Amino acid sequence: MQSVDCSILFCCMGNICRSPTAEGVFRKLHQELAPQLRLHIDSAGTHDYHLGQPPDERAISTARMSNIDISTHRGRMVMSDDFSRFDYILAMDNDNLSRLQRLRPKESSAELRLLLEFAEDCVLKEVPDPYYGGPRGFEQVLGLTRQGGIGFLKYICQKQGVTLQSSDLQREKKPARS
Repeated sequence: MQSVDCSILFCCMGNICRSPTAEGVFRKLHQELAPQLRLHIDSAGTHDYHLGQPPDERAISTARMSNIDISTHRGRMVMSDDFSRFDYILAMDNDNLSRLQRLRPKESSAELRLLLEFAEDCVLKEVPDPYYGGPRGFEQVLGLTRQGGIGFLKYICQKQGVTLQSSDLQREKKPARS
């Protein structure tokens, strides 16, 4: 991996719904708001249910409506070396955060957190799994990952001494609702 300012891994259970959506949303936010940062962005699952598979078609379709293409993503599982390759590993929910904490090697310096810890004024603390629901769940995931992604990008920029390139974010403080 070439020199980066920060490396981020988004994690959910199977790596076909929430985490590839979060990865795609965050890539777009990075390109639009802080392209001067050198970031390594990826996603993975805590379980091996969907290894090598593309994201859920509903996730692809919902992301596409926001001009985000996640169709080339392929599911993968978190590996032990991810805990040394990434500065931040952001889980979508407490179950996956707990699993990541159990998988984490003792010598790891990666920060393990929930993505929505960074979402300003958000009433939810976890990104709900939309897999067994309909399109509204995937739309909610997109909105929540955007809200968490904006907050996390602000956090990284502050730590790196970088200014975001848009003032439009001040207007995006509506809390996501379930």
